[in-house]
Amino acid sequence: MSIPAYGLQDIKKEVQHLPHEQLAELCLRLVRYKKENKELLAYLLFEANDEHAFVEKVKAEVGFMMSQLPSHSYLASKSVRKVLRLISKYVKFIASKPAEIELLLNFCFNYLQYINRNTSYKPLRMILVRQIQKTNTNIKKLHEDLQFDYSQEYNRLIDEAENKFTWFYKNDHLL
Repeated sequence: MSIPAYGLQDIKKEVQHLPHEQLAELCLRLVRYKKENKELLAYLLFEANDEHAFVEKVKAEVGFMMSQLPSHSYLASKSVRKVLRLISKYVKFIASKPAEIELLLNFCFNYLQYINRNTSYKPLRMILVRQIQKTNTNIKKLHEDLQFDYSQEYNRLIDEAENKFTWFYKNDHLL
């Protein structure tokens, strides 16, 4: 026997008819089973009202994690992927494209600062390329005014990447 999976619309309709006490009880029960649910609810309750401060906290955490990278390329790539998983989780919580772009740009600048310029380990190099492509795509989806603001920072990023890494080609990533 399996429990049927209802759609989001069905659940939304049912939740709107519940009294507040029962709704609170359901939320607490949901939080009990998954760490990510607990983190999301904590973000929504305590951090969501000041998105900018939360983004700054995440940037500081990412900067600290990047500064602690091991020197061996394989281990560094595993640690960088761990940082990216953390960023992805927080981006999912925030659900804001500008915040996502800000965090990705910050990650890329940290990458430029902490990754060895002479690395020949392709998986580690491709991490930067994929994040730059993702940032480029996200910038194109924004309103024109925000596009202009973030494109200046993005262009500075690809200039620095081209200057630091011989394998990085700026022309492949222009907006």
